[in-house]
Amino acid sequence: MNVTLDYDFLAPQKIVFGWGRRREIGSLARSLGRRAFLVSGLPEHLGKPIIAEIEGLLRAEAIEVAPIATLSHEPEVADVDCAAVQLRALGAGEGDFLLALGGGAAIDLAKAAAAMATNDQSPTIKDYLENVGRDLKIVCDPLPVLAVPTTAGTGAEATKNAVISAYDPPFKKSVRDDRLMPRIALIDPELTVSVPPEVTAAGGMDAITQLIESFLSRKAKPIPQALAVQGLKLAMPSLGKAVENPSSRLARGAMSHAALLSGMALTNSGLGMAHGVAAALGIHCRVPHGVACALMLPVALEANREICQFEIAKLCHVIFGRKVPARAGEAVDFFIEKIESLCCRVKTPRRLSQIGVRREQIPDLVKSSRGSSMNGNPRELSDQELTDILEGIF
Repeated sequence: MNVTLDYDFLAPQKIVFGWGRRREIGSLARSLGRRAFLVSGLPEHLGKPIIAEIEGLLRAEAIEVAPIATLSHEPEVADVDCAAVQLRALGAGEGDFLLALGGGAAIDLAKAAAAMATNDQSPTIKDYLENVGRDLKIVCDPLPVLAVPTTAGTGAEATKNAVISAYDPPFKKSVRDDRLMPRIALIDPELTVSVPPEVTAAGGMDAITQLIESFLSRKAKPIPQALAVQGLKLAMPSLGKAVENPSSRLARGAMSHAALLSGMALTNSGLGMAHGVAAALGIHCRVPHGVACALMLPVALEANREICQFEIAKLCHVIFGRKVPARAGEAVDFFIEKIESLCCRVKTPRRLSQIGVRREQIPDLVKSSRGSSMNGNPRELSDQELTDILEGIF
């Protein structure tokens, strides 16, 4: 695999990271505007006290807070369009910004709505998504976004795209523009403490998958590769601890940092087969994204091992050190076994049949796996090859 030395690198203008640092949100937000449109992805029983705290901190800085959306699922076209209608009705413009408080779904909804608020070539986000609508481009600068993740997984606080789904017809596609990158990413690992173990597991495996796939991607770049190594050194020993001991400050901090690094890595280097199939599992079978990534990651590593055996071995040696066998092929086996062991430890499903997939859905999964993520996969996979792979894990 050749890593180009001709590259750009994109990241949030400002990253604020640390336990309890949400309390700085007032002064940070003041640099963006005087009215915050709130998009929340927090469940009601957990969200009320957090939202109340955030609103109080903002109002102390004379920042008005206007809630426009609460999301309990991955963002859909209708969610974005509805938020955009509200923003336009409220006269959103200069001096306003989007505040995303939640997981990747809330952050992606905020980014897409921020673009729709200032771009009116179409009333629907579908026309801005890749390969599904009119292929419209973002012309005017989106409203600024302040992203405050409350999960450690997608890294959406550091990506330049928003992933939007629909189910009739089914698709999961991105609106993509450098200006969709959140202006400020405020990451407070303390906000992830109340996340349930199964969500922690799925989100953490999503981050690990993003770190590995961005390292191995055919679009890999040197800075994202360095970030991926650092992220994996944090995440591999910490995810199990975060699942088993949710209040662990060290584990939660490590996973939040790994997720942030995974977002920067993927937005600059792309992904691969695991994410390509995960998107298809989401739209056809409603499988949570992190669960799908956890299932597909070891399979993707096995599928790509002949093409990037030495890269996987190198990654393994850097992360696990002297424990790793010297021979490349044995190192790859060791790495895949470590991933499988972690998946078992955090109790993510290992077979398609365990997550509600029916065998007759496999052709649709193969078709819908094609897209931006699959384009970064180190190995070209024919439809038949991908079919055989999915049949093998049914």
